[in-house]
Amino acid sequence: MDKTHCNSNINTWAGRQEDICIRPECFDDKPREACGLFGIFEHPEAAKITYFGLYALQHRGQESAGIAVASNNRINAHKGMGLVHDVFDMKDLEQLNQGSAIGHVRYSTTGSSTLINAQPFVVQHMDKSYAVAHNGNLVNAFALRKELEEDGSIFQTTMDSEIAIHLLIKNLKHGFEGALAKTVSKLKGAYSFVFLTGKGEVVGVKDPNGFRPLCLGKLKDTYVLASETCALDLVQAELIRELDPGEIVIIDKYGVKSIKPQTAPMRTFCIFEYIYFARPDSTIFGKNVYQVRKAQGRRLAQESPVDADLVMPFPDSGNYAALGYSEESGIRFEMGMIRNHYVGRTFIQPTQSMRDFGVRVKLNPVKEVLKGKDIIIIEDSIIRGTTSKTRIKALRELGVKKIHMRISCPPHRFPCHYGIDFSTKGELIAAKKSVEELKEFLDLDSIHYLSIEGLLESTCTDSPEKHFCKACFDGCYPVDFDDRVTKDCLEWK
Repeated sequence: MDKTHCNSNINTWAGRQEDICIRPECFDDKPREACGLFGIFEHPEAAKITYFGLYALQHRGQESAGIAVASNNRINAHKGMGLVHDVFDMKDLEQLNQGSAIGHVRYSTTGSSTLINAQPFVVQHMDKSYAVAHNGNLVNAFALRKELEEDGSIFQTTMDSEIAIHLLIKNLKHGFEGALAKTVSKLKGAYSFVFLTGKGEVVGVKDPNGFRPLCLGKLKDTYVLASETCALDLVQAELIRELDPGEIVIIDKYGVKSIKPQTAPMRTFCIFEYIYFARPDSTIFGKNVYQVRKAQGRRLAQESPVDADLVMPFPDSGNYAALGYSEESGIRFEMGMIRNHYVGRTFIQPTQSMRDFGVRVKLNPVKEVLKGKDIIIIEDSIIRGTTSKTRIKALRELGVKKIHMRISCPPHRFPCHYGIDFSTKGELIAAKKSVEELKEFLDLDSIHYLSIEGLLESTCTDSPEKHFCKACFDGCYPVDFDDRVTKDCLEWK
């Protein structure tokens, strides 16, 4: 088991059953995204609002959470490992409450999963304080860190995010705006940042390709930044707009100032935000995620029709594409698997007979709906194939007659270097097996992936091929990366 996903204490002494982690991220082979960001300028309840903003963004990272608040030229922060509600209580929030705030939920892609790497990352330089929170992955992190260390910088963490702070401080001789522009000009890869200064300025930064979402909202008389619009909805902020690729917005007592020091030849939004990462109630890159996922399901039904008694998802990720497939095909939709929403973050000791416990504790089939039926399972993706195999085996044992699988994206055959956790080709089952071999491996009657053309057209944007990064499907990387940017070379503990 990848220790980045699970840091359980395994008991190996004689006569003691091994502990098994039942945290969802430890037994689900779905990909993990980097992080979720939130920021608010000057509000008497800044910490509490940021807390709720992070609550809405919890799906983007479950390893750690943190909030930093600026007041009286100082930044105070509270952060910890675990979910938002595990890290904060009312006392913590009241101690942080007044001023400007930024917050972060994390899933690590660069740097180990430890408290020291939890964000926001806060530093003091001379008489000034700064904090940063980051979503994405810097593909030139190794070179930049080496350059900075040779120039005397001392790093406190293994995160690529810390590089941005070092660069910012080194460039402050150009003024604050100049320092921001100089800093981002050195960075390559996928990044959305929120910065906080001791004076209370809140800054949003988006990379020139626009890989990761970041939006600007207004809450009464102040302004808010968030990774997704669902966070604005929860705190009752009005969406103003998404940040443009390469844009920097500075929020201070004078309002919002936008500067655009960088441009890219084309926008390459991460298309996997639509497939899996973003919450379905969010609007990203100008489109509602729920509607895009239903459109993917409709297109999938057009490309790969098959007779069956019912269409069902493996909840929750396949729900909306399954609805679209059902509507287009006319085959009834059923929730044939029920998800346990109360899976804990503890360790249990199952008996030897309870094999595959970690997978089965999350989803359980509805026997009366499925037994003796021909079914179509809709999945949004297959990354490593481990949980799909276990679930299909359980359905066969239950007495399902035929199992057809339809996936609402193309096969993942190439690693991602821009902030998704499959960064080596060896992890990807579609890179090792043909579609026919995968059908046999999973014990399916048929399998079909959505075509790249179908995926792009499902986004309902003009000239979609010009707007999205699809490197994990076709191997065409829009930003060159350091060859050492693989999981094997990073410090994963």
